[in-house]
Amino acid sequence: MAVASAVPVPASHLDAARDAEPATKAANAAMAAPLPFADLADFEAAKRGLIAPVPDGMVRSSSGTVLWNLGEYAFINGELAPATVNPSLWRMARLNMANGLFKVTDRLYQLRGFDIANMTVIEGASGLILIDPLTTAEVAKAALEHYWAHRPKKPVVAVIYTHSHVDHYGGVRGVVDEADVKAGKVRVIAPAGFMEAVSGENVLAGPPMIRRAQFQFGSMLPRGPRGQVDAGLGKGVARGTPGLIAPTQSIEQAVEEHKVDGVRIVFQLAPETEAPAEMHMFYPELGVLNMAENACPLLHNFIPLRGAVARDPRIWAKYIGEAIRMYGPGTEILIGQHHWPVWGKAAVADYLEAQRDLYKHIHDQTLRYMNKGWRPAEIAEAIDLPPGLAERWSARGYYGTVNHNVKAVYQRYLSWYDGNPCNLHPLPPAPAAAKFVEYMGGAPAVIARARADFAKGEFRWVAQVMKEVVYAEPTNKEARALCADALEQMGYQAESATWRNAFLYGAQELRHGVFQMPARATMGADTLAGLATDVFFDLMAIRLDPAKAAGQSMVLNWHFTDRSEKLALTLQHCTLTHRMGEWSAEAAASVTTTRATLDAVVLRRTTAQEAMMSGALRIDGDPSRFALLFAMLEEPTGFMFDILTPGEGRS
Repeated sequence: MAVASAVPVPASHLDAARDAEPATKAANAAMAAPLPFADLADFEAAKRGLIAPVPDGMVRSSSGTVLWNLGEYAFINGELAPATVNPSLWRMARLNMANGLFKVTDRLYQLRGFDIANMTVIEGASGLILIDPLTTAEVAKAALEHYWAHRPKKPVVAVIYTHSHVDHYGGVRGVVDEADVKAGKVRVIAPAGFMEAVSGENVLAGPPMIRRAQFQFGSMLPRGPRGQVDAGLGKGVARGTPGLIAPTQSIEQAVEEHKVDGVRIVFQLAPETEAPAEMHMFYPELGVLNMAENACPLLHNFIPLRGAVARDPRIWAKYIGEAIRMYGPGTEILIGQHHWPVWGKAAVADYLEAQRDLYKHIHDQTLRYMNKGWRPAEIAEAIDLPPGLAERWSARGYYGTVNHNVKAVYQRYLSWYDGNPCNLHPLPPAPAAAKFVEYMGGAPAVIARARADFAKGEFRWVAQVMKEVVYAEPTNKEARALCADALEQMGYQAESATWRNAFLYGAQELRHGVFQMPARATMGADTLAGLATDVFFDLMAIRLDPAKAAGQSMVLNWHFTDRSEKLALTLQHCTLTHRMGEWSAEAAASVTTTRATLDAVVLRRTTAQEAMMSGALRIDGDPSRFALLFAMLEEPTGFMFDILTPGEGRS
């Protein structure tokens, strides 16, 4: 899971929230009726082995800024869900309040409830093996100090990243010193393709992904029964400073066994599942199987709402099945890097078999309907989970949903296009909306009909039709308010935390506009430094403004002495391309520098002129071409763009 840090929201944003409508109360009651709320096994498992909770439920920075605060969720204090929260989601929100240092078994501990993910600690022969050091350095440091407060203070000798999402590696600088990594005192282990996956998923499309993540996680919603109550995988995402230290060891084979500080670990690669680069681990001497984020007690995403490449549930189910076959006989405890463990060989087998079948069922049934010619939205409405899965708490859609996962399967196989030529080249949203509203008799007539449908509880339709009015007339306050009211009721009904957050945050933005955040970089220095040079120049290419490049052509050679890399960069047809390992005799100029220097220029820690004066950057040939290139690149515009309305320049 890739994430965006939470930002406080002014209390005034609470003002316009409405109560649950009668139709919402009825829908939630009907949805909850067949579910086994009397089964409290998960509550016992979530608290089992607790040594000490998160101190004061809070983590602060060295300056006193609150980075994590479970006290915001004090309202989650009873079994009975408020009318504004789906009862099943309320149950998960209660479970995700379990927090602190937990003993799973001898030598294996977990720190839960410090962040959206868990940090697992294995006590080795001489030190600690940390698995997934959370999202930010400050919170990871606080979690490790909490462990040390209750266990012997051994040094960290290894860090293992299970996969390439920031909540599983971003806090690494809070638990180890990079100098110790470079000196060989600390191993950093990750699955094959880890650094490429970090670059590919979070960098080239980073700004829109950050913006969309605000809707997925509800980071800017107020906490409360009418706001954010959970994120599905945990309460939310910790704030602070994310970083990255590159792996010193990559797991390359499908299955590899290594000893890490005396602990036998069998690594099983599971690429293209929940993350492009992911792996499971089996600890034979402990009888523990760690499924990373591939077998959480919920239905996960095949495409997260923040956006990503469509995941492959067929492969996902296959890797779960292989884990059952290879490690099931020796597994007494199942853990993951979110939520709580499962104890007992039979219980583990039952749990994993259900997870395997959950992903495979959605995949197979989607393909079945696709092969009948059904369209994505039609399939999404037709498929539900079968008996044996539907009533399982561990298969409920708190994070993903059957509905949007079906659409992800369709996209993976057949793309966004549903095959109907009428949908191949439609008008863009704003002009199409203007025509729709005109055809329907104008905004006042549409709003009047929508109000009648709202009273009947037809919130999905009201949101759908009011979206057209808002896109046709973005300043129409009545349309914005009615659309917000409909989205809010949909949020109150949603079992998925991500759907609830998206609906409620959409309502908030319609009522109050886009929250203006202080300008900040969308990519940290560690991530930039970790980019392959090939990806770095792809990132440069997507910033090229064709209007500024019109009529220009050039070739620039680049030599990065710290990486022993050369490349030829070509500007032609208002497009930048590059060829790694080449050096052109036709180049207008040749740039000799280090990647570290170029990174510093991009991060505005220095200028090209200063780098040249210091000797860190040298240009042979025509230096004006270097300056011209950078003058053609757009400055990042931030990520707080419009989503609920057409936005400037798009109407």
